[in-house]
Amino acid sequence: MVPLLDREAITFDNRGTGALSSEPARRTIADVAEDALAQVDGPADIVGLSMGGYVAMTIALSRPEAVRSLVLAGTGAGGPDRMRRPKHVADAFFAALRLPYEEYARRTMPYTFSDGWAERNPERFEAILTARLERPTPYSTIEAHADACYAFYRAGCAVERISAPTLVIHGSEDLIVPVENGRMLAERIPGARYVELPGSGHNLPPEEPETFAGLVNEFLE
Repeated sequence: MVPLLDREAITFDNRGTGALSSEPARRTIADVAEDALAQVDGPADIVGLSMGGYVAMTIALSRPEAVRSLVLAGTGAGGPDRMRRPKHVADAFFAALRLPYEEYARRTMPYTFSDGWAERNPERFEAILTARLERPTPYSTIEAHADACYAFYRAGCAVERISAPTLVIHGSEDLIVPVENGRMLAERIPGARYVELPGSGHNLPPEEPETFAGLVNEFLE
């Protein structure tokens, strides 16, 4: 979800999540991209965070006429030069799988913010966790989306062919998609603008809502 935008924003639940949690999850980024395309009519400004960035890049390459501009946050283009997340973070997510969902979310969600953010903002953290628990994502969806992301990252994405105006935003302390990936992404997309947020983590919209929305608004204007 993108907060505080100065224009209408269309958000939707991927199959297997939210209101569609009873449906089987899509298993490839290309399939998720097809579902995303079904939500818009005509060229759109597409904002994608993390896996949403993979979807946005896929759309920009497969259906360039559908994309007016791109905002890519906390994401990367994959390929052999990609920077993997730290081992202790990957191990923490793996160890939490199959725990009761609330415990899984409570253990892993702090890694999506900058170091210490959850402890400094306990009320905000609990509010985000409560919202997440209203419609838990099934483990089958988590695994399907993880497989889709890993396949996308292994194959890589020919982002040099993206022609849409692009803004790349990345937190310097991102533990999920390390910041080196965002820097490389911006260098590879022709004419891309890059903004790095010092001290910020992966989950930028809830961690830095005003800053993130301000950057998106400025870019879209």
